[in-house]
Amino acid sequence: MPVIDDALLTALALRARDGDRAAATQFVRHTHQQLWRMLVALSDRGVAEDLAQETYARAFRSLPSFRAESPVRAWLLTIARRVAADHLRAVRTRPRIDPDIAVDDTPWAVDRGDLSESVALRAVLDGLDPDRKLAFLLTQVVGLSYQEAADVCDCPVGTIRSRVARARNDLISHLDEPQYREGSG
Repeated sequence: MPVIDDALLTALALRARDGDRAAATQFVRHTHQQLWRMLVALSDRGVAEDLAQETYARAFRSLPSFRAESPVRAWLLTIARRVAADHLRAVRTRPRIDPDIAVDDTPWAVDRGDLSESVALRAVLDGLDPDRKLAFLLTQVVGLSYQEAADVCDCPVGTIRSRVARARNDLISHLDEPQYREGSG
Protein backbone atom coordinates (compact mmCIF):
# COMPACT_ATOMS: atom_id res chain seq x y z
CA MET A 1 0.00 0.00 0.00
CA PRO A 2 1.45 3.42 -0.91
CA VAL A 3 2.52 5.77 1.85
CA ILE A 4 0.12 8.70 2.15
CA ASP A 5 1.08 12.19 3.24
CA ASP A 6 1.05 13.23 6.86
CA ALA A 7 -1.86 15.66 6.47
CA LEU A 8 -4.22 12.93 5.25
CA LEU A 9 -2.90 10.49 7.84
CA THR A 10 -3.46 13.07 10.58
CA ALA A 11 -6.99 13.68 9.33
CA LEU A 12 -7.67 9.94 9.53
CA ALA A 13 -6.31 9.81 13.09
CA LEU A 14 -8.47 12.75 14.16
CA ARG A 15 -11.56 11.20 12.60
CA ALA A 16 -10.71 7.90 14.32
CA ARG A 17 -10.37 9.81 17.60
CA ASP A 18 -13.91 11.09 17.03
CA GLY A 19 -15.23 7.54 16.62
CA ASP A 20 -15.04 7.01 12.84
CA ARG A 21 -14.27 3.28 12.55
CA ALA A 22 -13.63 3.45 8.80
CA ALA A 23 -11.02 6.17 9.40
CA ALA A 24 -9.42 4.02 12.11
CA THR A 25 -9.22 1.10 9.69
CA GLN A 26 -7.67 3.29 7.00
CA PHE A 27 -5.21 4.72 9.52
CA VAL A 28 -4.02 1.21 10.38
CA ARG A 29 -3.86 0.15 6.72
CA HIS A 30 -1.72 3.15 5.79
CA THR A 31 0.70 2.88 8.71
CA HIS A 32 1.03 -0.85 9.28
CA GLN A 33 3.82 -1.60 6.79
CA GLN A 34 6.23 1.05 8.10
CA LEU A 35 5.31 0.24 11.68
CA TRP A 36 5.88 -3.49 11.18
CA ARG A 37 9.21 -2.95 9.38
CA MET A 38 10.43 -0.80 12.24
CA LEU A 39 9.35 -3.35 14.84
CA VAL A 40 11.04 -6.20 12.93
CA ALA A 41 14.21 -4.15 12.85
CA LEU A 42 14.03 -3.42 16.57
CA SER A 43 13.02 -6.94 17.62
CA ASP A 44 12.39 -9.88 15.27
CA ARG A 45 9.76 -11.27 12.93
CA GLY A 46 8.48 -13.65 15.58
CA VAL A 47 7.07 -10.87 17.75
CA ALA A 48 6.70 -7.91 15.36
CA GLU A 49 3.00 -8.43 14.72
CA ASP A 50 2.24 -8.73 18.45
CA LEU A 51 4.22 -5.55 19.06
CA ALA A 52 2.34 -3.83 16.24
CA GLN A 53 -0.96 -4.77 17.87
CA GLU A 54 0.28 -3.43 21.21
CA THR A 55 1.40 -0.23 19.48
CA TYR A 56 -2.03 0.30 17.92
CA ALA A 57 -3.73 -0.48 21.23
CA ARG A 58 -1.64 2.16 23.01
CA ALA A 59 -2.08 4.63 20.15
CA PHE A 60 -5.86 4.31 20.06
CA ARG A 61 -6.01 4.65 23.85
CA SER A 62 -3.93 7.84 23.52
CA LEU A 63 -5.82 9.32 20.55
CA PRO A 64 -8.13 11.42 22.78
CA SER A 65 -5.08 13.40 23.93
CA PHE A 66 -3.47 13.64 20.45
CA ARG A 67 -3.50 17.33 19.47
CA ALA A 68 -1.86 16.99 16.01
CA GLU A 69 1.03 19.28 17.00
CA SER A 70 3.51 16.83 15.50
CA PRO A 71 3.15 14.50 12.51
CA VAL A 72 0.95 11.54 13.39
CA ARG A 73 3.38 9.07 11.76
CA ALA A 74 6.19 10.23 14.08
CA TRP A 75 3.80 10.04 17.04
CA LEU A 76 2.85 6.45 16.16
CA LEU A 77 6.45 5.33 15.56
CA THR A 78 7.48 6.89 18.87
CA ILE A 79 4.87 4.73 20.57
CA ALA A 80 6.23 1.72 18.64
CA ARG A 81 9.78 2.50 19.77
CA ARG A 82 8.56 2.49 23.38
CA VAL A 83 6.63 -0.76 22.86
CA ALA A 84 9.76 -2.39 21.41
CA ALA A 85 11.88 -1.09 24.30
CA ASP A 86 9.37 -2.44 26.83
CA HIS A 87 9.42 -5.80 25.05
CA LEU A 88 13.22 -5.96 25.03
CA ARG A 89 13.37 -5.13 28.73
CA ALA A 90 10.84 -7.88 29.44
CA VAL A 91 12.76 -10.41 27.34
CA ARG A 92 15.99 -9.60 29.15
CA THR A 93 14.39 -10.25 32.52
CA ARG A 94 12.95 -13.61 31.47
CA PRO A 95 15.02 -15.08 28.63
CA ARG A 96 13.70 -18.10 26.80
CA ILE A 97 14.53 -20.02 23.67
CA ASP A 98 11.73 -20.47 21.19
CA PRO A 99 12.36 -23.53 19.00
CA ASP A 100 9.74 -22.36 16.47
CA ILE A 101 11.73 -19.28 15.44
CA ALA A 102 14.18 -20.12 12.69
CA VAL A 103 17.63 -18.62 12.30
CA ASP A 104 16.51 -16.71 9.21
CA ASP A 105 13.60 -15.00 11.05
CA THR A 106 15.60 -11.80 11.29
CA PRO A 107 15.20 -8.50 9.49
CA TRP A 108 18.70 -8.98 8.09
CA ALA A 109 18.14 -12.16 6.07
CA VAL A 110 20.18 -11.47 2.94
CA ASP A 111 19.52 -14.61 0.98
CA ARG A 112 17.92 -17.81 2.15
CA GLY A 113 20.84 -19.67 0.57
CA ASP A 114 23.53 -17.91 2.64
CA LEU A 115 22.64 -17.59 6.30
CA SER A 116 26.25 -16.80 7.24
CA GLU A 117 25.93 -13.37 5.59
CA SER A 118 22.68 -12.74 7.42
CA VAL A 119 24.19 -13.72 10.78
CA ALA A 120 27.29 -11.60 10.13
CA LEU A 121 25.24 -8.56 9.13
CA ARG A 122 22.97 -8.92 12.16
CA ALA A 123 26.02 -9.21 14.44
CA VAL A 124 27.57 -6.06 12.98
CA LEU A 125 24.31 -4.10 13.29
CA ASP A 126 23.72 -5.35 16.82
CA GLY A 127 27.21 -4.10 17.68
CA LEU A 128 26.28 -0.50 16.87
CA ASP A 129 25.60 2.04 19.59
CA PRO A 130 21.81 1.79 20.25
CA ASP A 131 21.11 5.42 19.25
CA ARG A 132 23.10 5.04 16.03
CA LYS A 133 21.40 1.73 15.26
CA LEU A 134 17.92 3.21 15.72
CA ALA A 135 18.70 6.25 13.55
CA PHE A 136 20.18 3.98 10.86
CA LEU A 137 17.22 1.57 10.94
CA LEU A 138 14.61 4.33 10.84
CA THR A 139 16.19 6.06 7.85
CA GLN A 140 17.74 3.17 5.92
CA VAL A 141 15.42 0.24 6.67
CA VAL A 142 12.06 1.78 7.56
CA GLY A 143 12.51 4.58 5.02
CA LEU A 144 11.74 7.61 7.17
CA SER A 145 13.17 11.00 6.32
CA TYR A 146 15.78 12.41 8.67
CA GLN A 147 13.18 14.82 10.05
CA GLU A 148 10.68 12.01 10.68
CA ALA A 149 13.37 9.96 12.41
CA ALA A 150 14.26 13.01 14.53
CA ASP A 151 10.61 13.32 15.53
CA VAL A 152 10.48 9.63 16.50
CA CYS A 153 13.71 9.86 18.50
CA ASP A 154 12.80 13.25 19.99
CA CYS A 155 16.08 14.88 19.01
CA PRO A 156 17.30 17.46 16.47
CA VAL A 157 17.55 16.42 12.82
CA GLY A 158 21.29 17.17 12.90
CA THR A 159 21.69 14.55 15.61
CA ILE A 160 19.99 11.97 13.38
CA ARG A 161 22.24 12.91 10.45
CA SER A 162 25.28 12.54 12.68
CA ARG A 163 24.13 9.20 14.11
CA VAL A 164 23.43 7.78 10.65
CA ALA A 165 26.80 8.96 9.33
CA ARG A 166 28.58 7.46 12.32
CA ALA A 167 26.61 4.22 12.00
CA ARG A 168 27.66 3.99 8.34
CA ASN A 169 31.29 4.60 9.31
CA ASP A 170 31.03 1.96 12.05
CA LEU A 171 29.51 -0.52 9.59
CA ILE A 172 32.21 0.17 7.00
CA SER A 173 34.92 -0.26 9.64
CA HIS A 174 33.43 -3.55 10.84
CA LEU A 175 32.93 -4.87 7.33
CA ASP A 176 36.51 -3.96 6.47
CA GLU A 177 37.75 -6.34 9.17
CA PRO A 178 39.40 -9.51 7.79
CA GLN A 179 36.62 -11.89 8.88
CA TYR A 180 34.07 -9.94 6.80
CA ARG A 181 36.11 -9.49 3.63
CA GLU A 182 35.03 -11.59 0.68
CA GLY A 183 37.11 -14.66 0.22
CA SER A 184 38.63 -14.59 3.70
CA GLY A 185 38.00 -17.07 6.40
